[in-house]
Amino acid sequence: MHMSNQKTGLSRRSFLKGAAFTAAGGALVGSGLVGCAPKADTAPAASSASAPAADDATAIRQAPSKLNPQDADLAKGASDFATLFSGVKIGSLELSNRMVKSAAGSDTQSNEDEIVDYYTSFARGGIDLVWMEDCADKYEHFPNARAQAMDKIPFKRIADGIHEEGAYVGYQLSCMGIVFSGTKQDASGAFASAVAGDMTPEEIALIQADTVAAAQKLKDYGFDAVEINAAGNNIGQSFFSRMRNHREDEYGPQSFENRSRFVCEIIEGIKKECGEDFVVQVLINGIEENDLNLGDSSLMTTVEENLEIAKLLEAAGADSLHVRLGPLGMHVCQFASDLYFTGYGIDGTTAYGTQFDFTRHWEGKLISEYSGCGMMLDVAKEFKDAVSIPVGTVTYMDPAHAPEYFETALTDGKVDFLLMNRPLTVDPEYANKLKDGKLDEIAPCTRCLHCHFDYNEEGKVYEHCRVNACTQRAYREPMPEGFDLPEASAVKNVMVVGAGPAGMEAARIAALRGHSVTIYEKKESVGGLLDFAHAVKGSHENLDALRAYLARQLEVTGVSVVTGQEVDADFVKEKSPDVVVVATGGLRDTLGLSETAGTKIVPLADFLTADIGDKVVIAGSNAQAVDTALYLMAQGKQVTMVTPDSMDDVDKGQSNWVKTFVMPTLYARGMRVWPHAEIKAVEDGSVVVSGETGVDITVACDTVIEAMDMLPDSSIADAVSGIETHVIGDCKKPWNIAEAIAAGNLTARAL
Repeated sequence: MHMSNQKTGLSRRSFLKGAAFTAAGGALVGSGLVGCAPKADTAPAASSASAPAADDATAIRQAPSKLNPQDADLAKGASDFATLFSGVKIGSLELSNRMVKSAAGSDTQSNEDEIVDYYTSFARGGIDLVWMEDCADKYEHFPNARAQAMDKIPFKRIADGIHEEGAYVGYQLSCMGIVFSGTKQDASGAFASAVAGDMTPEEIALIQADTVAAAQKLKDYGFDAVEINAAGNNIGQSFFSRMRNHREDEYGPQSFENRSRFVCEIIEGIKKECGEDFVVQVLINGIEENDLNLGDSSLMTTVEENLEIAKLLEAAGADSLHVRLGPLGMHVCQFASDLYFTGYGIDGTTAYGTQFDFTRHWEGKLISEYSGCGMMLDVAKEFKDAVSIPVGTVTYMDPAHAPEYFETALTDGKVDFLLMNRPLTVDPEYANKLKDGKLDEIAPCTRCLHCHFDYNEEGKVYEHCRVNACTQRAYREPMPEGFDLPEASAVKNVMVVGAGPAGMEAARIAALRGHSVTIYEKKESVGGLLDFAHAVKGSHENLDALRAYLARQLEVTGVSVVTGQEVDADFVKEKSPDVVVVATGGLRDTLGLSETAGTKIVPLADFLTADIGDKVVIAGSNAQAVDTALYLMAQGKQVTMVTPDSMDDVDKGQSNWVKTFVMPTLYARGMRVWPHAEIKAVEDGSVVVSGETGVDITVACDTVIEAMDMLPDSSIADAVSGIETHVIGDCKKPWNIAEAIAAGNLTARAL
């Protein structure tokens, strides 16, 4: 589960409240902005300011450690994917490739057409085994607060649809959400983890029987397999764990046989009732670590312990293993462990203001130099060496991102299959495109985590993909037609002004629907501020790959691209299109103050190439401002943030999970935020801050960076008359990449 952030002085409640302003996307980009991006072939330079003096204790404290150095060359190296597209057998299931859709997507359950099409799309896209996430109230004797009754979910339609595409379907059996005497609740009343020692013998027998009965029902619906989730906060893991199991009976921690007995008996029961050919996979923590109280890990289950447990699971009849990370505090990092690498210069952040040393923590067994990509592969190899059944693992398994890396891992026998979710959700045609050699046509996952428990500006759950606008919109009010694009009823001549993410997505969708599309960009290359954002954020979010994908899509879909062309109302009138889509981006506000001899003022768009001093004040606290702070602190700068917003609004526009991991580390490294405040004056070597303290505060400062909220700019659209005109992205509502791409997609669908 997601534990409290109180260790850093930030409660979970305050994070969730603040997340109301982190609706989607974590870019340093106002996605539609096209006027400030450096050319694609121009690498932004780092600050030319000197490093902090050795005797400057404050600067030294703020300078990031050299822990966990990263290797940026991972993505280099091509592959023919011979092993990736070779067959593998999981129990009775014969797969033609080594990519498996992991269990996720239960948030589609409220719409029958959506959930059927969501899961079927992966089989249609070339995945041979699709795991469905647990979303059913399947336990007869235990209520489940977060699921629907089994007969309310179209299981048969899902199974039939996947089978019609020539693939197999499995279902993950999870105990999260159920309530019984051993369930622990946190202070807010939300469900927490089950503790094995608190379960009565009667409850053990009933939950085992209910699990077996659920597997039988799923088989009757047409499912080919079940995955027992015995990882994380699930009950099975509590029996495996020395920390959570204090029983003195045959299910206690006194031996590996006892610790494994609960899950082994479920495996045996399913095999007895459903037959030997019905596949049973077990999901377990491959390795554990205490991220909540870093280093206090004596009760964390080691790889060596888990290998003994795995052998017993195999002996009980398990057909395959799914091994993943097991942090104590941040449940999200079990399947999205690459969050530990989010944020420029803070690789290894725990989300509690501390930092892993991957050479020591996690037994030194994780692959930590590739920004979290495939970080469990070496651990998976230990499981493969210990058992004879197939082993898969998860955490940004993305062969298109790093072809040689993943192909070599498979060829070397580190793992039998790759469990994937986010890359497939971004592009359900992933496997087919990869097989056809169309790597440059695969939409990249940017690892922003908008897709998992993100929130909109009103604080409501808002789980949308930054790149694939269909996620959580298809078959709903914004996109009632579903995932498929409607063909244009009449071909229109569409002019798109501005080739940032919003404009490029609008052009792509309009062209796919059959319209004749021309996109105009006043710079010499397309992409808007994506190059700039990539330089500031670093490589983790793959924004360079997103730019390349969108540019390639303009070619693939036949969009005419005109760069170096300024567009105004007269130009629009001259070209006389049927439709104009304006995506020129927003305007960055200024302080309206003058710099002094000792304190310069630098616009956000210029800070990468400007001479930045050692004591920086950032005006603004949005996602762009926070990304700037991370970048500068990685250079050893002292950073202070002044914002008219509240503390809850700091990092607005960022995804909830990125914010959760980034902010504690910034605070721990000394960044001070002055909320409900403004820079009242710029003096010689300082600024005067006025705000809720009731007194003026003088802050030492040699550089002010203007990163205030962007303002909309509809000037071109306002000047155009007599032509159907649409304003999208930051020039309408400045926010982030995700909203810009969504606006481009939805607008083009309606043309």
